Amino acid sequence: MAESPILHLQRQQLLLRMEYDYEKQEFQRQTETMGVARKVKRGMCWYPCTAGRSFYNSLNQLVIEITRSEDTDIEHGFEYGKPVCFFKQSATGNLSYYTFLGTVSYADEARMVVVMPGGNAVMELQQAENLGVQLYFDETSYQTMFEALADVLKAKGTRLAELKDIILGTSKPGFRQLYPIGFPWLNPTQETAVNKVLCTKDVAVVHGPPGTGKTTTMVEAIYETLHREPQVLVCAQSNMAVDWISEKLVDRGVNVLRIGNPSRVNDKMLSFTYERRFEGHPSYPELWGIRKELRQLQGRRHRGSRDERDGVRSRISRLKDRAVALEVQINADLFASAHVIASTLVSSNHRLLGGMHFGTLFIDEAAQALEAACWIAIRKADRVILAGDHCQLPPTIKCYEAAKGGLEQTMMETIVANKPETVSLLKVQYRMNEAIMQFSSDWFYHGELEAAPEVRHRSILDLDAPISWVDTSEMDFKEQFVGETFGRINKDEANLLLQELQAYINKIGGERILDERIDFGIISPYKAQVQYLRGKIKGNEALQPYRHLFTVNTVDGFQGQERDVIFISLVRANEDGQIGFLRDLRRMNVAITRARMKLVILGDASTLGKHPFYKQLMASVSSSVPSMPRVSSQVAAGS
Repeated sequence: MAESPILHLQRQQLLLRMEYDYEKQEFQRQTETMGVARKVKRGMCWYPCTAGRSFYNSLNQLVIEITRSEDTDIEHGFEYGKPVCFFKQSATGNLSYYTFLGTVSYADEARMVVVMPGGNAVMELQQAENLGVQLYFDETSYQTMFEALADVLKAKGTRLAELKDIILGTSKPGFRQLYPIGFPWLNPTQETAVNKVLCTKDVAVVHGPPGTGKTTTMVEAIYETLHREPQVLVCAQSNMAVDWISEKLVDRGVNVLRIGNPSRVNDKMLSFTYERRFEGHPSYPELWGIRKELRQLQGRRHRGSRDERDGVRSRISRLKDRAVALEVQINADLFASAHVIASTLVSSNHRLLGGMHFGTLFIDEAAQALEAACWIAIRKADRVILAGDHCQLPPTIKCYEAAKGGLEQTMMETIVANKPETVSLLKVQYRMNEAIMQFSSDWFYHGELEAAPEVRHRSILDLDAPISWVDTSEMDFKEQFVGETFGRINKDEANLLLQELQAYINKIGGERILDERIDFGIISPYKAQVQYLRGKIKGNEALQPYRHLFTVNTVDGFQGQERDVIFISLVRANEDGQIGFLRDLRRMNVAITRARMKLVILGDASTLGKHPFYKQLMASVSSSVPSMPRVSSQVAAGS
């Protein structure tokens, strides 16, 4: 018998508490014991860094610019909304932490803007030498998830209570009878998915395997929904996923209001952010002038005669009233004109959205979101549409016991398993040569995927095998352990990968690669291997002309991306057949489905072949036949 919604939610609370406790303890342990250099390498710290100018942003927050000059090619975890703490390092290497916290407003590779608690904190940082900044434990996100679970648990007689029973319980989802709409620019499975979204009264799932045009389908579903509803809420787990779908909606002519700053800071992305729109409102110059005068008057409140002080206080009071009225007016105008409100799931709890309710909520990349995070946004909606692929990357969970206890099972997985009538599987993929696609289709999607005709046989070289495995088992390569969680490294395998990469570049021809901008992705599941490969590429003169066409990253860093050519270094090589987190097959599904035309995997067959997945993958590679003659790599469809 299935678990009741109440018991399920109570278990979610318990598991989330386990994850919270584990992550908090881990943060404290790392803060106390881990050296600065390791924190920098893990992307959780910038050191050394410089505190630059401070100013008041359009939301009247005091912010400071922080820049780093070293290690700018190391990915970092600083992004909008994340809390940070500051420290300085003495000549003897001792760290002293400042007592205040900041919040990231936005960050790029080498610069971030941080919201500060006050002027004294800003002055301390600007005067500091040997300054560092590191991510702080994110208490707010957890508290928001706990609140959401509590609200869903106690919901009775409301729309939220109904959705709880449909998503988690035995209540059946309802569908309206609507005449199907034709979309000639979509394929039949995409068209079916959009129509199911329009027909559902409660919940629908768009299941989009790699390259099947999930974003294209979602944008169409949102666009059509806006013919029936004045405004919808669009959320995702990460800022990057919110940016991606927001950009596609803007390209379609939809008025998007983005709550929070984008992960990629450029004019196009910034143009639909709340902050930029707020600054662009006709009433903003008056508000800016009032705020400036208020800041000047604050220092005069306690100076002069009693009459002068009373006059200043009276002026401050009138200006504050006018400022509040202007803010209310600007916000009302911005929200009234927006068709789509876009935010991360946690940011849907932002004070700006307080009291707002939406007919439909769209959750993109739902298979990467914790169930509790989904409930944050669902509280604001009458219907919920989830899109993603639970056969790709799962949510990031650090506590093994919590993950195994069921925290890693997402809301999307629960709905797919228990309410199959709500699910639309997109079946035509527009990314990969058919031979690259086939193993993933057979192992993860019951063989239901098909390659669109325009990509089925495309390749870079005539009669080139689209997928190959370089077996390192006869080469006596050995993995090395380089510290907890940071993982493993196999330098010999990395060096061989670069030789294979150079040989393939020579085979294609360097001039053609540059003319046609043929791009390459180099993937390893292990951060240490990624950083080693980056360093080797940086120092390799022969590869220098093509470096702008290379992306070297972990599997997680490649989620949602694609390249013409992909090289994968699997790293693991040992006599015990230990493969660690390569057992997470969803992660491998992401890795092997990034390539459009050529996939090269390097791995130790004797180590990896003990696992049925890798054994079958190797068999599949050895049986793949050369592709048909090369066709154009320009593909119109897909996302």
